[in-house]
Amino acid sequence: MRKVIAAINMTLDGSCDHTAGIPDEEVHQHYTDLLNSADTILYGRITYHLMEFWRTILENPSDKKSMNDFAVAIDKIPKIVFSHTLKDVDWDSARLSNQAIEEEVSALKQQSGKDILVGSRSLIIQLMNLNLLDELQLCIYPVIAGTSLPLFENIKDRTLLKLLKTKIFDGGAVIFYYEPLK
Repeated sequence: MRKVIAAINMTLDGSCDHTAGIPDEEVHQHYTDLLNSADTILYGRITYHLMEFWRTILENPSDKKSMNDFAVAIDKIPKIVFSHTLKDVDWDSARLSNQAIEEEVSALKQQSGKDILVGSRSLIIQLMNLNLLDELQLCIYPVIAGTSLPLFENIKDRTLLKLLKTKIFDGGAVIFYYEPLK
């Protein structure tokens, strides 16, 4: 069975705003490797639109190899977008889901293949409430954003987690790998 892995960036004060962290080359390389180890990523509409930024890096490469490598990885991984408002997506590697998240993810888990990544706060919350997450990777940046978009908003049940490992980056970011105890 395939694993569903939620990976998201946060600040020390718990903000999940994708623009609040400061990813460096090492962090970009980590996420490039993570994308290359999976064969599907799930997005909600807002994060999907944020990730479209990387298409501009493909067209006009950065002077940073790590950003270019990430752009290639995010471009090629198949993306499934969950939205009630989008009518279509124009990224060749993306498609809109035509099923409820519970049905789509349950079916994906039963298929053969590599891990399934989740990169949207709203989907992480939904999948936690459905007990469909197998791993939670929280990358905490040494930044206090002062604004709040909390990850664990609207979680319906108490969730116990087991710390599997940590990864510390030279720039101060730390990834905590957790497994939800079911």
